[in-house]
Amino acid sequence: MRYSQWIGILAALVLIVACFLPWTFHPDLNKTFTGFYSENNVYGKPGKVFIFLAVVAIILYLIPKIWAKRWNLLSGALVVAFAIKTFITFSGCYRGICPVKQPGIWMMLAASVVMLIMILMPDMPVPEEKK
Repeated sequence: MRYSQWIGILAALVLIVACFLPWTFHPDLNKTFTGFYSENNVYGKPGKVFIFLAVVAIILYLIPKIWAKRWNLLSGALVVAFAIKTFITFSGCYRGICPVKQPGIWMMLAASVVMLIMILMPDMPVPEEKK
């Protein structure tokens, strides 16, 4: 795909922005959790991991070498796996109380999937075999 690198970079930037947006609202605590805040740091700070992996992915998107595309596949798979784990952790019900999912958690999940799809479609010419 012609613009897969640029769409992937845009998705990585959206992932970084989504870490700062509200992910869930917990009515029992009357607080909103983000990628960097959870009550008593119970869920950790997944925003730090997402920002690190997104920056690595952006750097690997920009390097026009085959080894960079292969390493980017690893980073994209890690981002998607961590996004699914984080989505389940933040939006899961506890003690009969279900948090309200905010747009940030959906943006985080969608941006990570788009990143992986764009990693699978690199814009790199394949050299012809010499006979």
